[in-house]
Amino acid sequence: MDSPSNATAPCGFLLQGFAEFPHMRPVLFLLLLAVHLATLSGNLLILVAVASVPSRPPMLLFLCQLSAIELCYTLVVVPRSLADLASPGLGQGSPISFLGCAVQMQMFVALGGAECFLLAAMAYDRYVAICHPLRYAAVVTPGLCAWLALACCLGGLVVSVGLTVAVFHLPFCGSCLLVHFFCDITALLHLACTQSYAEELPLLGACLVLLLLPSVLILASYGAIAAALSRLHSPGGRRKAASTCASHLAVTFLHYGCATFMYVRPKASYSPRQGRTLALVYTNVTPLLYPFIYSLRNREITTAIRRVLGQWQPCQAPGQGLCPDSR
Repeated sequence: MDSPSNATAPCGFLLQGFAEFPHMRPVLFLLLLAVHLATLSGNLLILVAVASVPSRPPMLLFLCQLSAIELCYTLVVVPRSLADLASPGLGQGSPISFLGCAVQMQMFVALGGAECFLLAAMAYDRYVAICHPLRYAAVVTPGLCAWLALACCLGGLVVSVGLTVAVFHLPFCGSCLLVHFFCDITALLHLACTQSYAEELPLLGACLVLLLLPSVLILASYGAIAAALSRLHSPGGRRKAASTCASHLAVTFLHYGCATFMYVRPKASYSPRQGRTLALVYTNVTPLLYPFIYSLRNREITTAIRRVLGQWQPCQAPGQGLCPDSR
């Protein structure tokens, strides 16, 4: 590694993407395009379905925000990756400006952080619904949902700005080639010429706020839920109450599992190509799975989606295609 005395402030970076696999790029482009379109369609369908519900329960409002975050989350990363895959003449990598890289990283961290906080808010919603069902309507009001949604976004924004400023104040040495398809924190830290753990403290602090704090709140909520379920004498009631948490738990494990494995480890153990492969999964596959998890497990979402899809029926007269449902 170059010494810090040779450090420079680069005017930009090169995103290597998958340039070292030229023969795989067409296949990878088609695969990512199909996954991206399916992700956009699934999350847009949930947004439209929730908007079509006249009276929206708090959980539907949270799901609506989660789908909006996932939409933005993929749009920050995937379109540029697809454009790079479709451009064969980029050589060693795709250039991205210093400012453009900082903005992409900041938006990515802000959206991921907002999702961390939102999952904690959804766990609190489940806690009130199961442990205090008679007070649920009085406690979890639309006003509280709006304040929680705003707090989640502001929390992610504040942490992301602080982390971005800290990372982009680090000295960068030698090559400005990022072995990645977007400006991820770990790839940038790997490129920085630092010789102590002090420069990794901003990432550690961000992980504590974005991962540990919401995790503690989620564990506390589900600890109280588990205690309440253990006091239920009816197995059917216990199963019904637990099933309302299944979708949230699945999404929480996916999100926190990928984030913890990727970001809660020292710089010395980071492998650029392994990190790029894992990032390919959590920026493409997990956002695709979320709509399926909620549409399969949440009765209100399933009903709303069927209502939206049922608004269009084939016309009886031949050649007229689809026409609005008259109901």
